[in-house]
Amino acid sequence: MIQSAKLVTPSAYPADAPVCYEQPLGERMRTFLRLEYLYQQLIAHREQPSPWAARMAVTSLLDIIAILMRGDLRGDILKELERQIYAYDRYQGIPDVDEDKVEGVLQHLKGLREELNFVGPQYLTSLRENEFLNAIKHRSSIPGGTCEFDLPDYSYWLRLPCERRLADFQIWMKTLRPLCDSITELMWLLRSGGQTLSQVATKGVFQYAMGRDVSARLLRVSLAPGTALYPEISGSHHRFTIRFMDWSNVDRRAMQTTHDIDFNLTIC
Repeated sequence: MIQSAKLVTPSAYPADAPVCYEQPLGERMRTFLRLEYLYQQLIAHREQPSPWAARMAVTSLLDIIAILMRGDLRGDILKELERQIYAYDRYQGIPDVDEDKVEGVLQHLKGLREELNFVGPQYLTSLRENEFLNAIKHRSSIPGGTCEFDLPDYSYWLRLPCERRLADFQIWMKTLRPLCDSITELMWLLRSGGQTLSQVATKGVFQYAMGRDVSARLLRVSLAPGTALYPEISGSHHRFTIRFMDWSNVDRRAMQTTHDIDFNLTIC
């Protein structure tokens, strides 16, 4: 059986791992990346005993809900699952293809589809109507609006044992988990299927025009560990430009490097 996607939080990155920057090439991909990021943040903080970590987890939860309330993201994710199921189903019976791995991916995708169908289109109702979360949401728009004298019930909840808070998180996440887990899996499959090429940015600039038969949705730029550079990426599905910026410090604006930069480019 093939492994399914695993959540990786920034604290889990090995020190010697390449530094990777990603750029979405469409609005749907931007939304998926934001939800993936918020879900990672929620998972990383919810089990920590600190009340400050619990605050961060609640903020992430509210941000996820806010994004999901815009449009029919559940429908978009179901379409992506169907597309991946169709693609992997076509691999079955092809010579030299590991059918056990293909079957493992298919079963996992179908399981996610079943869970997402089960929660139904009104899955956000209980969270949208939760008075406790709504009070925190409304006060969060005010700087310092969630402090103790504004929300004493929130302050009381934050002082509860971590196990008690975690039980509440489990209830809140029950309907969100199928959607967030589906996004995690879809992003893992997308990244795994990308083609990685070694490239050189001449004097810090790299430009690329994609062929008409290329359907790219995500760019990944990888640099060697410890590189004091970061990429600024601009473009669309058809062409893009990468400029490597030389980091100095927070008091000085980064400048484009004038050196040739070796990097790995993955088009997904």
